[in-house]
Amino acid sequence: MNINALAQEIHENAVNHGWWDEPRRFPEIAALIHSEISEALEEYRDGKPMMYCGSQSKECEIAPFTGKIEINGKEYNSPCPACESENRKPERLAVELADAIIRILDYTASEGIDIEAVIIAKHAYNKTRPYRHGGKKA
Repeated sequence: MNINALAQEIHENAVNHGWWDEPRRFPEIAALIHSEISEALEEYRDGKPMMYCGSQSKECEIAPFTGKIEINGKEYNSPCPACESENRKPERLAVELADAIIRILDYTASEGIDIEAVIIAKHAYNKTRPYRHGGKKA
């Protein structure tokens, strides 16, 4: 599955779950993306594991990519077989970063943006830039 196909699937899921019943403006989308990044920062600051899945009664700390999931007939790595089999919600830093990417892909699909081409073009440009370009420390 390419990035655009994934973006389209993510957007269709968001539409099917009511998140696009009303038109959404970019400032709202940007704030939601920012909120996911902020949640990832808080997970990091709290020293929590990269990821876990669990419920109030049971948690499993896991290393990402230990199992397999299937989407549209293609197999992908999954964080934890138990997350899938028991329908547990994945949580923590890695998941908050994934949520930010999901929100970005949802928006780009809604706008008909070929995000895969944009990423490839920007990455190609970044490879031509000088070491620590701009003279900034971070």
